[in-house]
Amino acid sequence: MQIPKPAAGDRERFTALVPDISGVEVKPMFGNLGAFINGNMFMGLFGSDVGIKLPQDDQQRLLAEPGAGPFGPHERPMAGYTTIPADWPADTAGDWIGRSLAYVAGLPPKKPKTPAKPRR
Repeated sequence: MQIPKPAAGDRERFTALVPDISGVEVKPMFGNLGAFINGNMFMGLFGSDVGIKLPQDDQQRLLAEPGAGPFGPHERPMAGYTTIPADWPADTAGDWIGRSLAYVAGLPPKKPKTPAKPRR
């Protein structure tokens, strides 16, 4: 599976869409970017696609919008995430990103992984 790399413009668009809220972190993910709250990803960049995590009913509403679709590799899209239309203005995308942030912020915080024990 080939993981697409985002262009500089894709990264700029993504970071401009990330809400400037305390607790939100942007981290690199497999050559792309992810935006996290409480350790859980609510928004991701995959090549030029921006995807958000939504509850099932909102996900279905978003998928009905022209230009929306599955998020991630075509062979194995990420469950619960939907790509927002690339041609949406920032305010329209921001409304949906806000829904995603609110939804994911309500999930239990992700616990840090325990370090692996050294092998002998």
